[in-house]
Amino acid sequence: MTYISGPMTGYTNFNKEAFLAAELELNKKGVFCVNPARAELPSGSSWLDYMREDIKGLMDCDTIYMLDGWQNSKGASLEYSIAVILGYKIDYQSE
Repeated sequence: MTYISGPMTGYTNFNKEAFLAAELELNKKGVFCVNPARAELPSGSSWLDYMREDIKGLMDCDTIYMLDGWQNSKGASLEYSIAVILGYKIDYQSE
């Protein structure tokens, strides 16, 4: 399973369009994804609340797909670091 990681904070609609487009593209290739843009937390949830849920989803995967701009995201950088330490396969949108 592949976890989609990328920037959200500061983007219009939290960059959901990019996450959904990546999910569609990966699904067309037969790849099942965990997409954090589909998270449904209560209104008023904090960044930490979202990261807790995101990391839980990441732990169910063995591959991470890094969207363009991930290097500028604190959350995506954290997810990347976890993936590297755990030995996940890492794919990049631009490659």
